[in-house]
Formats: sequence, structure tokens, C-alpha cells
Amino acid sequence: MKRLIIVDDEKNIRQGLRAMIEREFPSGYTIETAGNGAEALELFQRERADIIITDIRMPVMDGMKLLEHLSTGSGAGEGPAVVILSGYDDFEYAKSAIKYRVKDYLLKPIRRDELFDILERIDKELKNQEQSELKLEQEAEKFRKELRSTRLRALLMQKDVQLEREEQEALKDLAFPFTLGVLNYYYSDGSRMKPEEVEGLIERLNGPLKSMFMETLTDWDGKLVLIGRHKQSFEELSKQAEARELRGLLIGISSECQSFDDIRSCYLEACRAMQYTFLYPQSNYIDFEEVREGRLSFPAPEEELRKLLNMLGTEREKEMKSLLAVIFQTEHLKLLDLSYLETVGRKINERVLDEVFRVHGEASVEVLKLYRTVGNMYNYRHFHDYYRALEHLLIDLNEYIMGVRSAHTEHADMKEALAYIEANYFRPLNMAMVSNHVSLNYSYFSEAFKAYTGESFVLYLKKVRIHHAKRLLAGSRCKLAGVSEAVGFESGKQFARVFKELEGISPGEYRAKSLMEGYFARDDQEL
Repeated sequence: MKRLIIVDDEKNIRQGLRAMIEREFPSGYTIETAGNGAEALELFQRERADIIITDIRMPVMDGMKLLEHLSTGSGAGEGPAVVILSGYDDFEYAKSAIKYRVKDYLLKPIRRDELFDILERIDKELKNQEQSELKLEQEAEKFRKELRSTRLRALLMQKDVQLEREEQEALKDLAFPFTLGVLNYYYSDGSRMKPEEVEGLIERLNGPLKSMFMETLTDWDGKLVLIGRHKQSFEELSKQAEARELRGLLIGISSECQSFDDIRSCYLEACRAMQYTFLYPQSNYIDFEEVREGRLSFPAPEEELRKLLNMLGTEREKEMKSLLAVIFQTEHLKLLDLSYLETVGRKINERVLDEVFRVHGEASVEVLKLYRTVGNMYNYRHFHDYYRALEHLLIDLNEYIMGVRSAHTEHADMKEALAYIEANYFRPLNMAMVSNHVSLNYSYFSEAFKAYTGESFVLYLKKVRIHHAKRLLAGSRCKLAGVSEAVGFESGKQFARVFKELEGISPGEYRAKSLMEGYFARDDQEL
């Protein structure tokens, strides 16, 4: 409700204006009246008014003097909205009050519609002004917050950041000592919730963050960073998440931060603490003080990695799984220093996986996708998820390499089989003889031969024999029976039947056709 002061030395006018305004705007204004400028100034100084309606000619202090005092006592844009009451004989005199930011003039006798129009316009202007001021203040606050977050983020992410005195002043409400925490929410598939969604989730759990933490910001990696006065704030948040079974919310907190110089080291401690949730599937909250010391570490398992690489592509899947457990020291898992697991994960990539793809080229699309994910163990919520995915990838690679080696071996066997057929087609040849020659099981050889050539063994042998028969028919005077015997057919009848089956004509017709084509070819050369 706006405050309005009516100033006039005539009581009837004061009361009449008040009655009109209260009837038209029953809950719009708190109205007070004054008989002269001095009384009005005292009321204004006691409590600021939004609007003043004042007469010009009054005893003790007239309207112009009142405007002068109001103007002197208010900064630019801060004075009340003023409406002047004037008669016809002092109207020109009243117009000079424009320098005092007068909003409008009302000539006596006062008309209701004019008064109401002026008040509605002033009300609209005041609302617009309030909205502009509020928007300006919101933008200023947003800028201050962004500037503050930028400086804090610089302290988190960069070494040896020196804050100017003004920047330290902007952060003066950070009451040392405090605890710094980082938070992330992981879905079951390993993907992460956006930081603004994490913030909303926390506020639904425990109310507005401002009530619990001094500062909220997001780091470069999309983790939510909270600065709290006590560790209890983070512990309470963890308990609320557990009660709601929000297993994906992970929290890491630092030791106490004593000064601006400690902020970066505390941030790194909190990040490291949160990473340790990787080893504890049942924990969503880790205090860096609890994992700072006493962690186990071991020399890099170079020899075991070499053995693992050698095992890929063999029938040693069970041994390979056992070796992987030794490499990662899984029996000591909950006591391990994360740096050991990070070293092993990196060396698995470099010494095993990269080497496989260097030697054998790209595997299937599915294997490649898994390889890209497994390349960083922190793509997974917990170590067990990473370990299972790595184990699955190694098994897939093992099968892939076995397949590559098998295909290479089969390729060599089939080439040898075809060479043997080409060298012995004229003999009484069958599939058993050829499969024995390349030392392959008869049934397996049959399937492998068809896969390699696209044809059955019998059909392939027929085509080889007919191919050589066509050369003899076209290039020699040998009788048909002789040609049949020369290429390995048991009888001339069988030879003729197979020849016509594959070529569409009889051996005799083929010879006649070849002789005729040869005759015309010689004539063309002579011409």
C-alpha cells in the first residue's frame, strides 16, 4: 500500500480529497494530511511518502518552499511524486515548479476524473520504476554472484592465484575455517546428472542450499562445489540421500580450509575423496581425512601385463581372469591407494589394449565402443562395474584374436588344398584325399572348402577338369576318349555328360566351334 500526504491550508479541501481517494481506491493508499508545508515536511521526514498532493499558497511554509526542501533532501530519482493544487491566478507561478520534478497540476475546483487519472498514471509509473529497480538489482546481484563464482573457480582450478584487495572484499563473507565438498550424481549406466539438476535434487532433500552452505558453484568438469561451515552439513546431506535410497549421489569433502591459499588444495582433496567412492559401492560419502594415509600400493605389474597380452587369442580364458585379479590386487581392493589402480588402468590401455589394436587392426563396432568406455575407469560408478566391463572386453578380444588366427590358418589350408587339386586333377581324386593332404577333419574341410570357394568340392573339381579339357579340345587332335582320360574322368560317357552340363554343348561341338573360330581368325590375319 502506497503512502500519500495531502497538503492544503483549507480543511474542507484536505478532507474532500481524502474521501474521494479512499472511496475510489479503498485499499490503495495510506493517507495523511497536513495544513501547511512545515507539517508535511515533518510527516515526510518521519516516514517517507510515495506521493504528495500540495497546494501552492499556504501559511508558515508554502508549497514551493516544501518542494525545495523535498528536492534538497532527496537524491536524483529518489523524491516523492508531487502533484500541485493551484488556482487560475497562480497557475503560471506553479508551472515554474517543474524543476522540482512535479508530476502534474490540478486546477481548483478539483475534478474527480482528473485526480483519479493522475493517481493511476503515477501508480503505473511507480510500478514500472519498482520493476526497473528490481530488475536492475537482480542483474547487479547476478553479476556480483557470477564475478564471485568466477574468482572462486579461479582459486579452485589455478595454482598461485593472487586476489586483489577488491576481490578479497567480494569474498569477505567466506568465514574461515570451512569445509569444501564436491558432489556428482551418477545414473546406473554411468552417465552423470547435470549440475543444476543435482542442485535441485539437494534442495528437495534438505531445503535451500543458502541455508546450509556459504557458496555454491560448478567446476569445469560439471561437478557441484559446495562450501559449508561444518562437516555436519555434508553428513546430513549424505544421510538424507541414503534415507531416500539415492545411491547415485556421491559426496567428497576436504579437510578444514583455513585461508584463501588453501582453497585449491581443499578442492583437490574433496575431488580425491569423491573418487574413493569408486572403491566402496555402499558408500556415497567420503571424508578425505579417512583416506589420506595408510593406503596400500604396489609396483606396476609389468610382467603380469606381458603375460596377459600373450594369453589373448588362446584357450586360456580361465587363467586370464585369474591373472587380471592378480594385476588389480583385488584381494586388497578396499585398502588400495587409488593411484595404483589408475596406474594399472593406464598400463592396461597402453601395454595390452592398444597393442592388440595395433597388431590386429579394428575389431567389431561393439568391441570398439566398449574399448572407448573402458579406457577411463572413472566412466563407471564403481570399480566392480569397470572390472566387469574390462573382463568382458578382454574375453571379446580373446575370441576376436582366435577368430583372426583361425581364419588365417584356414586361408592357408584352403590355398594348399586348391594347389593340390590343380596338381592332381587328372588322377582319381576325392575329398578325403585332399582333406588328408591338408590334415583337416573331413566334415570340417567340407564346410571350410565351401565357405572359401563358394562351391562344393565335387563341383569345383568338375570345373577344374573341364577347364583343362577345353584347352586340350581346342589345341590338339587328341580323340575325345583321350581327352576324357587325360583330365581324370572315369569314362567318355561321364565326360560328355559333365561337359554339356557345365558348357551347354557337347565336347565335339565345342571342338568344332573352336576350330571354326581359329580358321576365321587366321583369315582375318591374312587379310
